[in-house]
Amino acid sequence: MKTQNEKRSTFSGKIGFVLSAAGASVGLGNIWRFPYLAAKYGGGIFLLIYIILALTFGYTMIMAETSIGRMTKKSPVGAYHTFGKSRWLSFGGWINAIIPVLIVPYYSVIGGWVMKYLVEYIRGNGSKLASDGYFSDFISSGLSTEICFAFFAVFTLGIIFAGVRNGIERVSRFMMPVLVVLSILITVYSVSRPGALKGVKYFLIPNFENFSWMTVVTAMGQMFYSLSIAMGILITFGSYMKKEVSIEESTKNVEIFDTAIAMMAGLMIIPAVFAFSGGNPETLQAGPSLMFITIPKVFDSMGLGTGVGILFFVLVLFAAITSSIALTESAVSTFEDELGWERRKATVIVGIVMLLLGSLSTLGYGPLANVKIIGMQILDFFDFLTNSVMMPIAAIATCLLVSRVMGVQRIEEEVTRGGSPFRRKKIFTVMIKYLCPIFAAIILISSIANAFGWIQM
Repeated sequence: MKTQNEKRSTFSGKIGFVLSAAGASVGLGNIWRFPYLAAKYGGGIFLLIYIILALTFGYTMIMAETSIGRMTKKSPVGAYHTFGKSRWLSFGGWINAIIPVLIVPYYSVIGGWVMKYLVEYIRGNGSKLASDGYFSDFISSGLSTEICFAFFAVFTLGIIFAGVRNGIERVSRFMMPVLVVLSILITVYSVSRPGALKGVKYFLIPNFENFSWMTVVTAMGQMFYSLSIAMGILITFGSYMKKEVSIEESTKNVEIFDTAIAMMAGLMIIPAVFAFSGGNPETLQAGPSLMFITIPKVFDSMGLGTGVGILFFVLVLFAAITSSIALTESAVSTFEDELGWERRKATVIVGIVMLLLGSLSTLGYGPLANVKIIGMQILDFFDFLTNSVMMPIAAIATCLLVSRVMGVQRIEEEVTRGGSPFRRKKIFTVMIKYLCPIFAAIILISSIANAFGWIQM
């Protein structure tokens, strides 16, 4: 039997890693969550704080996770076990590994909804999508949503089945440039609408009167959604990175890519909604309501609404697919590494888990609509559990691994291998030892407090 390092796949080079990692980062969180939070928490001041955090908090976590992955050539569980077999190290590795397994099923449910809307726009049914009650009727229909979810899940598994280079990297190389072009086209169209300029100014120009502590907390929380940190993905993708590729340069490119797409998502959605609502930022709702209720109404009120709707949902679909394959790959890689399974077997098992858990999320809006967990629908509970509880804990575990077990020196050695630079070493050291764990703890505590109604976010 081959050793793990002998049989492990790799990306072809820097571009392959950057586009795949950026694809993992650019997902539904950028498109439906970022604009909503930016509108709610101060517009330009939220954007400014987010960029600062991306260059510090986000940078540090991407560098740490990618370095750990490339250093160990293993997925999260094995990577943590490389540095010891203590209980807390096992816990840190497994929580990073389990998060994608829990996220990708409900993420695929939403991906199925996106597919449905794209097909309807292509069929010329944009006005039907904008009608009151369409979305709630659709997600409660049961069979049709299950079919959409299954189709999206099987498509994702097919890409994973093809492997790292022939599947993940090839799809990312095609989808990410198309996603950028579509973002630019829709952004230009959105900001040119009558009345949109007010939304552009609100989003881009910082107004310090809109600053609050919750602006910082929510911007920190968005980092996890936007950059795919603390999900095991970057450890897994780092394990596929060639030694000669610069980790810091790759991280910088992922930062730029992700932040640019998040900004364009804001410019796609906020000015258009401002124009539609007459300048009321409260029209921007969170999550599915924004994507599947507000946006179709906005497009229906605009010229070329059907064409823009097609382009927009192609963009959203590509973003969903690239993130979904990253999540699935992290789960498959863990099964391969820890259980010694072949890729085909691991993909099939992960697929079965996806279909079972995803079906629960789908049925949670239909036959199981009355089933609530701490007052949440099944899909919302999985989202809360993973993003608000498990991911901050996983981030704290990674910080402790680097600062208390490995030492920053080990990260520096990996980053500077082959003469590559580590220009932001001082920022990395301060962040990983002190600020990142504090930030993650704040996100964890505030998210739980908000879920139980102790504070309002």
